[in-house]
Amino acid sequence: MTRRLPAEWEPQDGVMMTWPHDGGDWAPCLQEVEPVFVRIAVEIAKRERLLAVCRDEPHRRHVQDLLDGAGVDPDRVSLPCIPSDDTWARDHGPITVIEDGQPQLRDFIFNGWGGKFEAGLDTQITSALHAQGVFGDWPLQDIKLVLEGGGIETDGQGTLLVTRRCLLSETRNPGMIQERMETLLTQYLGVKRFLWINEGGMEGDDTDGHIDTLVRFSDPGTLLYQACDDLSDPNFGGLRAMEAELQTLRDAVANPYRLIPLPSTRPIRNAEGDQLPASYANFLIVNGAVLAPIYREPADAIVLERLAAAFPAREIVPIDCRPLILQHGSLHCVTMQLPKGVLAP
Repeated sequence: MTRRLPAEWEPQDGVMMTWPHDGGDWAPCLQEVEPVFVRIAVEIAKRERLLAVCRDEPHRRHVQDLLDGAGVDPDRVSLPCIPSDDTWARDHGPITVIEDGQPQLRDFIFNGWGGKFEAGLDTQITSALHAQGVFGDWPLQDIKLVLEGGGIETDGQGTLLVTRRCLLSETRNPGMIQERMETLLTQYLGVKRFLWINEGGMEGDDTDGHIDTLVRFSDPGTLLYQACDDLSDPNFGGLRAMEAELQTLRDAVANPYRLIPLPSTRPIRNAEGDQLPASYANFLIVNGAVLAPIYREPADAIVLERLAAAFPAREIVPIDCRPLILQHGSLHCVTMQLPKGVLAP
């Protein structure tokens, strides 16, 4: 039996989103953030299918109206109704592995990033989607381990990039040690090698250092990472130390990685003065394109150029994600790719 976690750049059936509503933390700024969700949905549906989870039937009709108004092909859209707490599909959506050439779905526990936020509804979304037949006849394994999709990054060839601060958090899996976590993820995801990151982190990040805000693969030999050159930025020390760590990493054939730094924005703050985690590493790879978060900042143009260099065969599509960071996440956080073959016809 062969088992592996596919890379994000492999062919996809679609992308899952969980749509914001007035019953969650987005309520005060729903009018500001919904257009971002629509923009992401439009770009997804141009290239593959969109699975957008709605809270209930009135919410589904509202989302359908928004997508219709944006010209989204209804044949590319599925809008199942399932109650939700929040919108972070990356962390409560299914994680897909390929086992003997066939997709298999994993449903890990989502506990609101270590109990920081209510997640009792969100952690049930994947099983509810499966029960509704969204994933056809593919099996779903219920795993009694807390793990979020934003906490893992793979090259599709058996290497997993993770941060110790997140995966070994006492508020997720108390008493978990590195060796045990490696054993479990080797079993469940088919991981062959682990690259553990100690450093890095961003102000305003609720996730204890999700790797998808810090470092991403663009191919098995290339890492894009969130950098910072501003000595006055609170993120400077951690990101500079992470950069030094990345320089010591080696790929599966013992070569150093090609490293592409993504510059930071100037500090962006909310109304209370808190710095928000405006990560450029939080991009989403879809069929034929990369959806790139931008923040109305001078660094946007540089980032788009560097993403184009890292993904020469893909269209780079900028998405204004400044409203998303008001709730401390960005583009990758609100999406979960569904590899080819996962969705029911």
